[in-house]
Amino acid sequence: MKVTITHKEDMKFEAKTSKSSFIIDCPVISPVEYFLSGLITCSATDIVLLAKKQNYTVSDLVVDGDVVRAESHPCKFNTLHLTYNFNSDADDIIAARWVMASVETYCSTINTIRDSTEISYTIVHNGVTVRENEKMISGAGSNIDLGSIDACCS
Repeated sequence: MKVTITHKEDMKFEAKTSKSSFIIDCPVISPVEYFLSGLITCSATDIVLLAKKQNYTVSDLVVDGDVVRAESHPCKFNTLHLTYNFNSDADDIIAARWVMASVETYCSTINTIRDSTEISYTIVHNGVTVRENEKMISGAGSNIDLGSIDACCS
């Protein structure tokens, strides 16, 4: 994977990838906000793809990320709590497995920070909280394997 960043003007930068390009406007959205947005989108994509692979449908998916950062530079993420709220035609156990597979195995961005950030998650499926404040196990991903998926973040 290669990304090229080019300064355009003021605090605007163009990011070019092998697939696309986009403008990063730092006064509007900071690079850290882009990073957190990408992390959350990576995980959300996993959930939708895992459900689709198992012939289920996910709807109304909203993932909230709440980060506490260190006060001194480089202001790394100390903690990250992700709240997954979605509906699907699967049962609660299957839906929870999609989230767990994403956060513990498939999501490359979450797994990039997992050794330096305390990560927890809550799962609300079809309006019912099925997991609350679950902490991720630090270190390597779990053995949750729902088959290979063609995730966006690979």
